[in-house]
Amino acid sequence: MDRAAVIVAIDGPSGTGKSSTSKAVAAQLGLSYLDTGAQYRAITWWMVNNEIDLTDPSAIAAVAGKPEIVSGTDPLNPTITVDGTDVGGPIRTQEVTSKVSAVSAVPEVRALITELQRSIAADAENGIVVEGRDIGTTVLPDADLKIFLTASPEARAARRSGELQGADVNATREALLKRDAADSSRKTSPLAKADDAVEVDTSDLTLEQVIECVVTLVGEKRDAK
Repeated sequence: MDRAAVIVAIDGPSGTGKSSTSKAVAAQLGLSYLDTGAQYRAITWWMVNNEIDLTDPSAIAAVAGKPEIVSGTDPLNPTITVDGTDVGGPIRTQEVTSKVSAVSAVPEVRALITELQRSIAADAENGIVVEGRDIGTTVLPDADLKIFLTASPEARAARRSGELQGADVNATREALLKRDAADSSRKTSPLAKADDAVEVDTSDLTLEQVIECVVTLVGEKRDAK
């Protein structure tokens, strides 16, 4: 295996700096990048657009294989399309955000998306940084390096409300905790830290410090190969 071909799994809840860190690390080290959450958002967007009853898991399961989701893996310009349509913006709406947990909890959806994620990782010749909630535990249990980012609810809410430009911090905190509860308690591939993951608490770290920490961990793993 090429020295550069390292598979890095970065898991953790929303607001821990996961996406910003993952993209920056991949760009700095010349690796591909995959935002697995965007894929679940994309299939949720398709379901909403096609008026699927999202309170009915069997209705979701019945159509899960219909949309074609394609993820671009350039960390400087990650793209995502559904049936050829660019959905990078639409998948970030509050409507999609509020419904993604219900869709992603359906086992048939997770099975399809997990298979897609594994094929993308396998095709990444120079290695890849894959971020999500169940990468180290379920999607890529044999990843070279597993990192679990965490942060206090207050720090996460402050970051996320900043991203949402002036959103109410308390409301954001409640929404994050609700999402955590849904993701951690689902039966299929819950949000969880892998036993062999390195935990990094980002509460009191700047983004630059988190990136530096992860780059160092990847370097150590490469040197040990």
